Amino acid sequence: MRDNDRAIVTFTGLAHGLVHTYELSIPIFVVVWLTEFPVTTALLGTVVAVGYGLFGAGALPGGVLADRYGSNLLVTACLVGMGASFLLLSVAPGVLTIAIALGLWGLAASVYHPAGLALISTGVEERGTGFAYHGMAGNAGIALGPLLTALLLLAFDWRVVAALLVVPAVGAVAYALTAEFDETAAVSTDGGEARDGDDGPPASVGEFLADSRALFTTGFALAMLVVTTNGLFYRGTLTFLPDILGGFLPPVTEFVRVFEPGSPLAEEFDLAFYLYSGLLTVGIAGQYVGGKLTDRIETTTGLAAVFGGLAVVALLFVPAAEAGLAPLLAASVLLGFLLFTLQPLYQATIAEYSPPGDRGLSYGYTYLTNFGVGAAGAAVSGYLLAAVGVSGTFLGLAVFPALGLVFAVTLWRLDE
Repeated sequence: MRDNDRAIVTFTGLAHGLVHTYELSIPIFVVVWLTEFPVTTALLGTVVAVGYGLFGAGALPGGVLADRYGSNLLVTACLVGMGASFLLLSVAPGVLTIAIALGLWGLAASVYHPAGLALISTGVEERGTGFAYHGMAGNAGIALGPLLTALLLLAFDWRVVAALLVVPAVGAVAYALTAEFDETAAVSTDGGEARDGDDGPPASVGEFLADSRALFTTGFALAMLVVTTNGLFYRGTLTFLPDILGGFLPPVTEFVRVFEPGSPLAEEFDLAFYLYSGLLTVGIAGQYVGGKLTDRIETTTGLAAVFGGLAVVALLFVPAAEAGLAPLLAASVLLGFLLFTLQPLYQATIAEYSPPGDRGLSYGYTYLTNFGVGAAGAAVSGYLLAAVGVSGTFLGLAVFPALGLVFAVTLWRLDE
């Protein structure tokens, strides 16, 4: 990779890792909040869905702003806002304040993906590799966020932990203020030139609507359906997964002899947190493989294969968990690997169906769909858990990758 490519990947990778550090620390806090406050999984799932929904809802205006003002300013503002929201979370006296803090986090974090991915798609010449490393950095945050949160919860109250999580954002802002790179270095090497009449970001509501109508070709619309099914399954699966895993795992004292049964440390050490973090760590390999595949095969072929695998894993996850620890670990590894292999595949697909001048807008729609509509997956899984239990929840969630397979195959046939 060239110096400009490396500078962009470093900048976006750091920010991406922090976005997901905060995002995936929330399910760890959910386990604590379920015992700390008199709430049901249905209510708390809805509260979390509000924050995650705003994480997606702000992506579209974020994409428009990225096209107009560039990515550096947007990403820096994102980092500042996320740190401030977790500072508010650290003083939350109840569920209402938690909902407000998560909502503010969602709005701040929402601008990252359209800004960061637009930057990679227009500034990094080795785009597939850039997406791969960017995704790996995100998964490092996805894995380290819950792991760091779980470890800190061994020693501190959850509010103190939320305050300590502000520190990385402060450091990232300091770095962001020094980053320099050419945001459009790769436009000439993009998969194609901008469409006729593509003269940059929309300057008015009328131009925004015109650009949006032009963007939504049949191919782009199908790609949005692919992104929707991914978002619903991603959020529906991960939000309550630490709590679900805890129902299948034996006490930690059966594995780690340094803990005395019934000791305070044994009670605080939740083995499910660490299996959850391990599952997310496996996603780093998935991101790398998915990114490399975008440079070697048709993205629609990769999407179809991964969605099919996820549907099978969802159907077999609970039977595997009930069969013992080894099958549960195997199912968790497959889930983590496949879930994150999807991301660079659909990100590259979006780039193929959108012009460079509207790349921020296209990723704005992508993450409005992925995280905004996808946030409903948290509420869906919360209500399914309350109504039909864990087995019924995974059967219901399996519908989403099955639909993703159908949409990916349809998109592949459209390109024939």
